[in-house]
Amino acid sequence: MTDTGTTKLKERLSREVTGEVFFDVFNRGRYATDASFYQIMPEGVVVPRSIPEALRALAIARDAGRKVTPRGGGTSQCGQTINDGVVIDFSKHLNRIISIDPEKRTCVVEPGIVLDDLNRQLKRHGLWFPVDVSTASRATIGGMAGNNSCGGRSLRYGTMRDNTLSMDASLADGTMLHFGEVSRDLSGVEPPSASALFRDMLALGEREAAEIADRFPKVQRRVGGYNLDALVPRNAPNNMAHLLVGSEGTLAFTTQLQLKLWPVIRNRVLGVCHFGSFYEAMDAAQHLVRLRPIAVELVDRTMIALGRDIPMFRPVIDATVRGDPDALLIVEFAEEDQADNLQKLGQLSELMGDLGFGWNNPPRKWGGVVDVVEPATQTAIADFRTSGLNVMMSMKQEGKPVSFVEDCAVPLPHLADYTARLNAIFAKHGTRGTMYAHASEGCLHVRPVLNLKLEKDVVAMRAIAEEAFAMVREYKGSHSGEHGDGIVRSEFHQTMFGSRLIEDFREVKRRFDPDSVLNPGKIVDAPRMDNRSLFRYPPGYAVGEMKTALDWSAYPGAAGGFQGAVEMCNNNGACRKLEGGVMCPSYRATRNEKDVTRGRANTLRLAISGQLGADALSSDEMMDTMKLCVSCKACRHECPTGVDMAKMKIEVLAARRARFGLTLRDALVGFLPRYAPLLARLAPVANLRNRSRLLKTLLERIAGISAQRALPEWRRDVFAPESEVFGPTDGREVVLFADTFNRTFERENLDAALRVLVAGGYRVRIPKAADRGKPLCCGRTFLSAGLVDHAGAELDRLVAAFAPFAARGVPIVGLEPSCLLTLRDELLSLRSDETAKNISAHALMFEEFLVREASAGRLQLSLGPIAEKALVHGHCHQKSFGAFKVVEQALRLIPDLKVEIIDSSCCGMAGAFGYGADTYEASMEMAELSLLPAVRRSEAETLVIADGTSCRHQIRDGTDRPPLHVARVLAMSLDSRRSNS
Repeated sequence: MTDTGTTKLKERLSREVTGEVFFDVFNRGRYATDASFYQIMPEGVVVPRSIPEALRALAIARDAGRKVTPRGGGTSQCGQTINDGVVIDFSKHLNRIISIDPEKRTCVVEPGIVLDDLNRQLKRHGLWFPVDVSTASRATIGGMAGNNSCGGRSLRYGTMRDNTLSMDASLADGTMLHFGEVSRDLSGVEPPSASALFRDMLALGEREAAEIADRFPKVQRRVGGYNLDALVPRNAPNNMAHLLVGSEGTLAFTTQLQLKLWPVIRNRVLGVCHFGSFYEAMDAAQHLVRLRPIAVELVDRTMIALGRDIPMFRPVIDATVRGDPDALLIVEFAEEDQADNLQKLGQLSELMGDLGFGWNNPPRKWGGVVDVVEPATQTAIADFRTSGLNVMMSMKQEGKPVSFVEDCAVPLPHLADYTARLNAIFAKHGTRGTMYAHASEGCLHVRPVLNLKLEKDVVAMRAIAEEAFAMVREYKGSHSGEHGDGIVRSEFHQTMFGSRLIEDFREVKRRFDPDSVLNPGKIVDAPRMDNRSLFRYPPGYAVGEMKTALDWSAYPGAAGGFQGAVEMCNNNGACRKLEGGVMCPSYRATRNEKDVTRGRANTLRLAISGQLGADALSSDEMMDTMKLCVSCKACRHECPTGVDMAKMKIEVLAARRARFGLTLRDALVGFLPRYAPLLARLAPVANLRNRSRLLKTLLERIAGISAQRALPEWRRDVFAPESEVFGPTDGREVVLFADTFNRTFERENLDAALRVLVAGGYRVRIPKAADRGKPLCCGRTFLSAGLVDHAGAELDRLVAAFAPFAARGVPIVGLEPSCLLTLRDELLSLRSDETAKNISAHALMFEEFLVREASAGRLQLSLGPIAEKALVHGHCHQKSFGAFKVVEQALRLIPDLKVEIIDSSCCGMAGAFGYGADTYEASMEMAELSLLPAVRRSEAETLVIADGTSCRHQIRDGTDRPPLHVARVLAMSLDSRRSNS
């Protein structure tokens, strides 16, 4: 591979493919990893716009003598989707449903379609594709076929192989073939090349039938090697597609798949079986499956403990976990009639009793069943269970649970002994393991905790693998029960299947792909699994010391823990989900790997470890990587490993400012709180920009402020009350934080909040800074421009003003989420003293305070009806800090008001982001995903409510509807009551 050859390859691909073609190190680095511990830098990446373009890219790479690796969501656990040739990404464009046949319960899809997206579209037909992998929000059907994925309910529905009817695919030489059911005589198979290939494969199956019967594990979850058992003579037709399923992109280049569909589950219940002994839980699994559940999933003590530390999972654990179990088995029933499900729950409790378990028993036989019938709780449990991998990876330490004996499968009667012996192997090598997932199939996701930056832990990994796989063979199980082979397990096929079948695997590979173009090094002729040159952390990997702007001490590693925070990303890709929650709004708009949290984290890791060249952290390419990050903080809450990209972006911006200084746009954004009082006095002049096309164009040219945006209107009557205290002298004290945005541009919100608090009987304090010439500010605008020192100075002033109140327990209430929640987040990254912590602990959103007071019986508001319905959009930061549900609760204080929540991600405005000339289009794309269409569909009389200043501006710009802050809505209700009394 020469530079000249690479240049020619890049030029030809760019000329003949209209999709993206990447050969720069930043983009290649984003495709160098998957969810395994490996890293292989590809030579180039192609993101084709159509199947013919993908085939063209394959042909061009083949002609150039390059390897080709097809890639979907990039969530493989074993290194399947990485290689050093050309990676072809199917996930962005090649994701259509080609056809659906509801009568026959089949569909035909392109390989890049995501499972959840497919099932959303199938739901209207009462159907679903039930291979429900935990990564369903980002796993593509093509990738699932490549791995022969299983999912949590394979006990009823089977694996990917069982639900794949046919596949169309190209061989490496460009020959297009249809892979489906065939008779042994191959009658009707066309073209001749297909007939010849299939004849050779069926002959191999017939020749090796006895060896296959003897050596292939007799467990459902066997996904290792090639599926040679699909080729042996049988009464039913052989399905040639089943040879491609599980082949990890090494045999053919899939262009479409025909799938078997099932009726959606109408009713279900869960029985959460508690056990005081992990061994007893594993032993019980073989008995629980006799009740014919559709799944039995394990959650162990470690996962419970870690889940309690993750805000999004703590409520469901508190609601469903009783006592201190060593393990839970979540048993799911899904009969057509709910009465049958409830009967099954009763039988489950009886069976647990028959097995000797009771709530009052000693630990070994302590246990029982918690019934879960309510759908929302079932969904919450499912979300927790399917996040098992990421929950385990949330450990903030150098050692992490490592996937290599991840999903061995053994017959159920041996499961308890297998897990006990496996734990002994871990202890022998100085570590411990985490275990979760599919107890019903004897397939547990088992991960010993290791630090693969250390040679001694790599040696331990090798020894554990060899001993564990030997034990699996002893139990006649499979060393690969769900996640495939990749680099991790392919090497061990020799001992699992024997020399004869290994040579058969090679024969299959040679017959399909004689020049080894397609994803070589997987399944056959693989490197050693402990080849450290292929690791994400190879020998010599190091992060240099650097001065960080924020405190990262909660994490290990260099740069005060910044290294450890960045490395928390395990590449599992939860940030690639397309619906539900908020994360990641920029990816939802662009579908680019560059614009997803995972892609940014990978780029940061490569940058700080020197793999992207000198000064990469402050480079133009890094700024381009961060460009569409709207700092929504959704990843802080929704990423199960807690990757906080908004906070990491501040570090990038600070490094950029230190190297290059401020741009005019950054200065205008960052210093807004400083010059706001002056422009307020000059409001008529300052507002001329919004009325002059010339001034709009000029400001866009010199400062990058989009001419398509109206800036917030300056006003002279800013919120600046003479008094610092309002309300009854005997009222409970509360501090009202008058943020820059509401104080300067929308004082009506602060006026309304003040009225509501006083009407509620509170003594409202509005403190001023010691230097009374400047209003108080949280520093948010400075942080968004990377001016961390200036932000720190503003927060110091604020802390000094608020400290006396926090010291005596007075709540600090704010209206603007991004400002108030800065006190709960960035303040503690800049100051770790007790005064700052105390202020942070007392900081509450306006609605949080009202709902808390109402719950305690202290809120005495007399409210009247104002409208029939309110449509509410939540600010991203409210959602990130668990402060959005209270918005709905506060609005329900208003009589007769029906509250509807918009299922929206980020509004797209995100502070100054939506004002940028270079980000305006992306801003609108984010808003158009769900928010603006929902507002446009609503009745004119419906109240549109949004707490965020940016959110209100985006809604007004995009729909011409005037959205309101909750404080104003409550004040309207207060007035309604008074006028009608």
